[in-house]
Amino acid sequence: MLDSDLKSKINQLWDKFWSSGISNPLQAIEQMSYLMFMKRLDDDEISREKNVQLKGEEYESIFKDCPDCRWSNWNNMAADEMLEHVRDKVFPFLRELGGSNSLYSRYMKDAVFAIPTGTLLTEATKIIDDMHIKDRNMDTKGDLYEYLLSELKTSGKNGQFRTPRHIIQMMVELLNPKIGETVCDPACGTAGFLVNSYQHILKSNTSPELIKIDDEGIEYNFKGDRLSPEEFKFLKSETLYGYDFDQTMVRISLMNLMMHGINNPYIDQLNTLSVRYNQEPKYDIVLANPPFKGSINKEELSDDFSINTTKTEILFLELMFNILTIGGRCAVIVPQGVLFGNSRAHKSIRMKLLEECRLDAVISMPSGVFKPYAGVSTGILIFTKGEPTEKVWFYDMEADGYSLDDKRTFIDGKGDIPDIIRKFNKKDTEDLEDRKAKCFVVPLDEIKENDYSLSISNYKEIEYEEIEYEPPEVIKKKILELEEKIINGLNELEL
Repeated sequence: MLDSDLKSKINQLWDKFWSSGISNPLQAIEQMSYLMFMKRLDDDEISREKNVQLKGEEYESIFKDCPDCRWSNWNNMAADEMLEHVRDKVFPFLRELGGSNSLYSRYMKDAVFAIPTGTLLTEATKIIDDMHIKDRNMDTKGDLYEYLLSELKTSGKNGQFRTPRHIIQMMVELLNPKIGETVCDPACGTAGFLVNSYQHILKSNTSPELIKIDDEGIEYNFKGDRLSPEEFKFLKSETLYGYDFDQTMVRISLMNLMMHGINNPYIDQLNTLSVRYNQEPKYDIVLANPPFKGSINKEELSDDFSINTTKTEILFLELMFNILTIGGRCAVIVPQGVLFGNSRAHKSIRMKLLEECRLDAVISMPSGVFKPYAGVSTGILIFTKGEPTEKVWFYDMEADGYSLDDKRTFIDGKGDIPDIIRKFNKKDTEDLEDRKAKCFVVPLDEIKENDYSLSISNYKEIEYEEIEYEPPEVIKKKILELEEKIINGLNELEL
């Protein structure tokens, strides 16, 4: 949906930061987000001033104690003067803005201004000005930030990496969150699952004639015109909840949600595995791709866990079970080891999902989906809390629409995804007994007999085709003929 001009400006912004020595993508996008946040504050202030003037009311500016902290008052300064002003005056002002519980203070908590030169600052502010973000519609603002995030191609220190957007959209589509339901991501990263849940609910409540399709076949213009004012308010202020222990990720996720039109999102910096998080069952939907590696200090662990382990991938699964309401639904990405690991903790979490939940699906993904971050094999688990499992639907995903090497070259952007969504929604009405097919169901009793293994390789039947090879003497004859041709060719060379 972004035009080439806007993409070019975002690319220029990245180039300016990289050529100025900020080579860490996370640090670069953090600094860019600060600037966009400052611009947004000024844009919002201008809009509020106009609205109040039209109503003939008095207006108290958030910049009343520091008018020269407004973007429009400092972005024409000389380079070195601007750098000193933003670093020493604007940044400290923003940290104190609105009190300790405000969105501003949450966003600016522990923020460090790290733009090294006045030249980079002036070039970056000019590019942001030229983007005319304020005049863009909400779809474009959101896509703009998503495009900016697409350059995040390195993983975090604890195995965090950005989940591909088309995989997020597939998982949201499979869970189908509805208006009135609460959605949580306990390790939210850049808030991709929350943003896409918001858009899914908007789309589900938009009249078909309002939905448009861009040149790449992507739907947009989700107005949510079928929502009542009360439902809209609930969607924007009481539906989406995210947590992350990394303040940089909290800052990026807040900006991502704000750019998608959610003005006061609930995102908190918190390790949801720790004693400081209350694992109350209050969410209807949980969507997540939690960190795969790392462990947590036992003394820090919440007492709500029943499985004795410090492996974060297992703890996150139990956390998701704990915070779901009865009947609540979860879709989570896990490393393949969770599906067949033979430790007591691995088996315990699989027993919990199979015996205290209805495990709806196990989708085995190809190992290149998360490249270039990681080549680890992963799967998606989908479960509903509080209903017994009778059978589990398995799908062997072979393609996701991109090449599975480090380049991740675009093929069709879909691969097996449309087939997965279609067959998942019909899995209760179709005959799925063929174990040689891409998807099939396995009864719970059979899974128990296999020590609760959820690895698709335990159940899929592989059809081997007999290949007829030529006799050894024929192969030898062909090799000798080839060798003779090579030798003759070399002898004919005049050197």
